[in-house]
Amino acid sequence: EARAVRIEFFGNEVEQILEIDPLWGKATRELSRLAVYPASHYVTTRSMLAQAIEAIQVELEERLIEVREEGKLLEAQRLEERTRFDLEMLQELGYCTGIENYARHITGRLPGEPPPCLLDYYPEDSLFFIDESHIGVPQLKGMYRGDRSRKLNLVKYGFRLPSALDNRPLSFEEFEEVVPQAIYVSATPAEYELKKAQGVVVEQVIRPTGLMDPKISVRSAEHQVDDLVAEIRLRAERNERVLVTTLTKRMAEDLTEYLTDLGIRVRYLHSDIHTIQRVEIIRDLRLGRFDVMVGINLLREGLDLPEVSLVSILDADKEGFLRSERSLIQTCGRAARNVAGEVVLYGSEITPSMARAVEETNRRRQLQAEYNETHGITPETIRKEIHNILDSVYEGDYVTVATVKEKAVEYKTVEELDQYITGLENQMKEAATKLEFEEAARLRDEIRDLKEQRLEVY
Repeated sequence: EARAVRIEFFGNEVEQILEIDPLWGKATRELSRLAVYPASHYVTTRSMLAQAIEAIQVELEERLIEVREEGKLLEAQRLEERTRFDLEMLQELGYCTGIENYARHITGRLPGEPPPCLLDYYPEDSLFFIDESHIGVPQLKGMYRGDRSRKLNLVKYGFRLPSALDNRPLSFEEFEEVVPQAIYVSATPAEYELKKAQGVVVEQVIRPTGLMDPKISVRSAEHQVDDLVAEIRLRAERNERVLVTTLTKRMAEDLTEYLTDLGIRVRYLHSDIHTIQRVEIIRDLRLGRFDVMVGINLLREGLDLPEVSLVSILDADKEGFLRSERSLIQTCGRAARNVAGEVVLYGSEITPSMARAVEETNRRRQLQAEYNETHGITPETIRKEIHNILDSVYEGDYVTVATVKEKAVEYKTVEELDQYITGLENQMKEAATKLEFEEAARLRDEIRDLKEQRLEVY
């Protein structure tokens, strides 16, 4: 939208390629070459497409025989109608809806071969970092299995040919083959990473701020809510925040309602809440618009809230996914950004997971305390600005930035305005060179507004 390209021909030869201002139609510069990318990734040559169409037809005939022999006449009819329509679209337009399901034929791969992907373009000596690997590795496994489970149903009921199964993510075994060397980064590495590392593990326990892992105490679950209320009031007086984790959504909502009735400023956070709303809730917590946030499994990795001084884990003795050693350590870590950070585990007994989580946290805390004492470091709470995250989140989908404030400046002549725009363009290029992309985008939007103003006024 900010620029257009004019290609001038002399017969069948390109005579000139010009970049033009789309508002004025004026040429701004001459180009020696121009790359025009396809609107779809699934673009190939006519000859390759012809081979793909032929291969799809062969597969269709073979599949129809199988389905009809199984007595699935409705599925056969559905598959034939859909596939023949797609073939006609491919022949006439070179494209059809859902063309990715024929990717195996278009790329000329054999059944079961791994799909081409970005990792294929990295050199053999590349080093990969997998952050939060205890979550990332299972997700890599889950992508392939989830995709295959869904597409098996499409094939079974005649919506797609079996070749659609080969338009898929890499299986984990294939991923391991194309990633020869990797560093797994996690505060709670799983068995796979530890086994893969073969004992080569580096601990990064010391924080630059001198902050230590939080103190952990275990208390009886008998009066856990009453004890929690007392702890919340104590933190609220000190203008600090509290995170509370429950086991179910219903428990989170009921606890929120109960605390609200007691006059405590509280909100809950769980998967039913839209992502944008989650960001708003977290920001409001940091700003002090409420004091307590109740959640289930979202109060874990990546949630850095320096204002939080207490994490309370209700029913910590209910052994399972949400109260495993790894989950407990991750949840406890949410209190590690505040110098007064503390964690309270409520339970009727101390489970093996609780014991291991407490032991590991205390081990790290001791190492941090010894380091601070040796080097004379006084722990300090992280000072982190509270930006209006939503400005970038809402606009991020459209690759724009926060709205530019209009300047109350009047330009006497069009030349004066053009000179100012040129100066902004130079600033924009300089910002982009320094990798300050948000500033560059802000300047880009201001330039666009000024050009529109120029068109209206002059």
